[in-house]
Amino acid sequence: MEERLERPERIVVKVGSSSISGEHRGQIETLVDDIAALRARADVILVSSGSIATGLPFLGLEQRPADLPTVQAAAAIGQNVLMNRYQRSLNRFEIVAAQVLLSASDMGVEQHRVNAFNALERLLELGMLPIVNENDTVATHEINFGDNDQLAALVARLVRADRLVLLSDVDALYTAPPGTPGATRIARVPYGDALAGVTLGVSQSLVGTGGAGTKVEAARLAADAGVEVLLTATRLLAGALSGDDHGTVFEARPAAAIRSA
Repeated sequence: MEERLERPERIVVKVGSSSISGEHRGQIETLVDDIAALRARADVILVSSGSIATGLPFLGLEQRPADLPTVQAAAAIGQNVLMNRYQRSLNRFEIVAAQVLLSASDMGVEQHRVNAFNALERLLELGMLPIVNENDTVATHEINFGDNDQLAALVARLVRADRLVLLSDVDALYTAPPGTPGATRIARVPYGDALAGVTLGVSQSLVGTGGAGTKVEAARLAADAGVEVLLTATRLLAGALSGDDHGTVFEARPAAAIRSA
């Protein structure tokens, strides 16, 4: 397992809205630095939230609106701006970004999944950096991915990734919400561990919809397909992938168990 951590063949990296918007907008530069370095030894697909959060200021809003049409409008504006920010940063490394927008319904239709898989595979073959986001302009309140955690897990399963990295503002999974007296970091979660006694918090962000619960669900979804998962903070990505003791690792389902299923 350690060898797989050090020399992954394919990594899906997911970053949350609050890590790359608002006061943390400048963190895109650091994230791109880390991804550029990672691409020297692995295929990388970035799943990026943030289109809605990025679009809100252009509508004069400080937090995510309740009505769907305004959310969709913010997403339409923000997706363009967000991709532009990524590309301008990627230009430093002569890396070209490729926008891929998916909806929950796409991942539920076999032909759509096949099309998405073929497109992502070809983009990686061509040396591009696929940047995946939910297609928020057509998504509904009933059909969405919860700040893209589940989307990232589904993409990791789709492309048979070696590893999924879920990034946020929190450095790891804790036994209780960070800041709670007595809360301690959970370094590793064995496959199938029910996390009994662990209290999962919800997102306090005004712009995102994720939280520890959605990340645990996504981690289990990916791990069940044989994908190891790392939960950590965006600022700690480089160190965590270099072997520093950061974050929480969800162990993947053993390959033998997958083959016999």
